[in-house]
Amino acid sequence: MCNFGDLVTDPVNREPLGNHQPHLPIADIEDRAKRTDIMLDSFSAETLARIQFAFTVSFHIIFPALSIGLASFLAVLNGLWMKTRDQTYLTLFNYWKKIFAVAFGMGVVSGIVMSYQFGTNWSVFSDKAGPVVGPLMAYEVLSAFFLEAGFLGIMLFGRERVGEKLHMFATAMVAFGTLMSATWILSVNSWMQTPAGFSIAENGQFIPEDWWQIVFNPSFPYRLVHMVLAAFLTTSLVVGAVGALHLLRDRSDQEARRMFSMAMWMAAIVTPLQIYAGDMHGLNTLEYQPAKVMAMEGHYESHPDGAPLILFGIVNQAERQIDYALEIPKLSSLILKHSLNAPLDGLDTIPDDEEPPVAIVFYSFRVMVGLGFAMLGLGLWSLWARYRGTLFTTPWLHRAAILMGPTGFIAVLAGWITTEVGRQPYTVYGLLRTSDSLAPVAAPAVATSLVAFIIVYFFVFGAGTYYLLQMMNKRPATPRLGLRDGPIRTAGITPAQQIEEDFTPGEKDTAQ
Repeated sequence: MCNFGDLVTDPVNREPLGNHQPHLPIADIEDRAKRTDIMLDSFSAETLARIQFAFTVSFHIIFPALSIGLASFLAVLNGLWMKTRDQTYLTLFNYWKKIFAVAFGMGVVSGIVMSYQFGTNWSVFSDKAGPVVGPLMAYEVLSAFFLEAGFLGIMLFGRERVGEKLHMFATAMVAFGTLMSATWILSVNSWMQTPAGFSIAENGQFIPEDWWQIVFNPSFPYRLVHMVLAAFLTTSLVVGAVGALHLLRDRSDQEARRMFSMAMWMAAIVTPLQIYAGDMHGLNTLEYQPAKVMAMEGHYESHPDGAPLILFGIVNQAERQIDYALEIPKLSSLILKHSLNAPLDGLDTIPDDEEPPVAIVFYSFRVMVGLGFAMLGLGLWSLWARYRGTLFTTPWLHRAAILMGPTGFIAVLAGWITTEVGRQPYTVYGLLRTSDSLAPVAAPAVATSLVAFIIVYFFVFGAGTYYLLQMMNKRPATPRLGLRDGPIRTAGITPAQQIEEDFTPGEKDTAQ
């Protein structure tokens, strides 16, 4: 008699057919388990939390880098219009204030997320450093952000309602507020890099002792100047790229000429100042965070008789050396110690667990510096073209300006990667390790929120960035059609547009 069970089971292995799985050798099973363990170890809760914060802060810094510079640019445009009554300045003000409003809004939204991460992923850091960091961040909200938010509406919509002088004051206050915001935030970051003015309680908390030393800690002045100049330079490159785009379309566009000229002046003046500020910042870093400079320079070994400047190479962490290094002998000692034969310590002088990730710091530093000198080249080219009277008639200069448009953001990101990765393995340098700052969170929970952030950020901020690019693609001024604000309406006659008195048929912008 046929057994019903025989019809639904494998006749060889006597297993249910629907659940039949091929048998794996024990060695394969163990190998897969090892690979899974390695994968989980590589993406621990700490690693995922660091990736999440790096992702959100990288998105955030793009918008303040633009809004800090644009706010000051708008104040200059408004002041020049009030002084000269040149309509071009007013047109540019109205054009860029819309772009500023969008960038400012996205900067605020992206910044809120980071504050929550201090409480969710980094609660131990918040507990230990909260007595110092908390008040500084509160001051930023109470002073700078309230100042910006209070006057932003007047700047955007109040010209015809409050009068020119009050409108100018509001614009200046928005610009001042963005600078104040940068001041407080950079003070917090600088204190984490070079802590000062505190004591440590028995429970491990940092207790404020001298707020002057906390705010004006050793690296703060250098970092503030370096970042503000970076914001101005980033803005000048964006404005210059937009002006160059419209000049390629129409060389006679007065607004495009004006914004391109102003942007190139800023690039030519600020870039050398930024290079000097960066050099001074580097010397300060060498004094207080020597391991970071060692990683930036790629110096695995000490150089007692003068260290070379490695222009580029391939980091070989396994062999602890820079392969295929293109270097200039003793130039690093000259830059950092102002002496060709000055000794420089290498990473061989510090413990392995104190060493930052060399490859990331080494490459990001070279991206920042390389782009900085490219900006210097653009500024010098613009000066030469201006001297020859061809600033508005050199298409290759305009194409180069467009190409350089986004490089300010890239340089800012590369600089912050150098700064933040270079201080590892610490959150508060030399005192509180990153691994000890993490909240008791599970890796799957952090991974889930990271994926959610990536999806939401790319959707929301991708749409916002696309909208910004669309606005920049439009001309600053409506084509001058020789028309007044409205038609003349005469009874029984189709409304006709009135021609201005100085309108001449055949002009470039005549209605077709």
